Amino acid sequence: MESDTSWIVAAIVAAEVAFWIVLAAGLSARYLLRWRRVSTVLLVGVPVVDLALIAFVALDLSHGNTPTTAHGLAAVYLGFSVGFGHYVISKADGWFAFRFAGAPRAPKVPRSGPARVRHEWRDWSRALVAWAVAVVALLTMKAFSGWSVPSSMEELWSTDELWSWVARLTLINIVWFVTGPVYASLFRASPSNEPDPERRVHAVREH
Repeated sequence: MESDTSWIVAAIVAAEVAFWIVLAAGLSARYLLRWRRVSTVLLVGVPVVDLALIAFVALDLSHGNTPTTAHGLAAVYLGFSVGFGHYVISKADGWFAFRFAGAPRAPKVPRSGPARVRHEWRDWSRALVAWAVAVVALLTMKAFSGWSVPSSMEELWSTDELWSWVARLTLINIVWFVTGPVYASLFRASPSNEPDPERRVHAVREH
């Protein structure tokens, strides 16, 4: 059965819009209105939007609809939200704190040195979490729509929408690993003249 993917695309867009609205509302409540409890409730509620999206997609597939690119995008969106959501929220929180609460501006990551290497490994660890969550979601969707294992490379990379997403995301994760933390560890690990941003933050907090 063919699936009407228009509502899935609309749901992904709505989830993205809702994420930023809830995030902005939560940070505004914390820094502008000083409603810390309300802010905490709003920020904790951010992942609920993602869970609702994946539940709707799984329900759609359970009705026998054919998996499409839109279903894969929903899984990718969920993975990104879980892997990078906390980081995005932290960056936004830091900006609000700087803009409205007198906190120091977040320092830039050095181009080289141990701080750069740590940054690359942390970034890739987020990408790894995003990959793992997206793959689990894709395989769950595959189970709902009728489990099967690709019998050829063509089916893996192009014919089967869900398995092709798994293959592409895995390739992206491997390339990120090589060009990110591995490259930084081999060629950017030498000490830099730039100050370590983590030490700067700790120094500001101590004063």
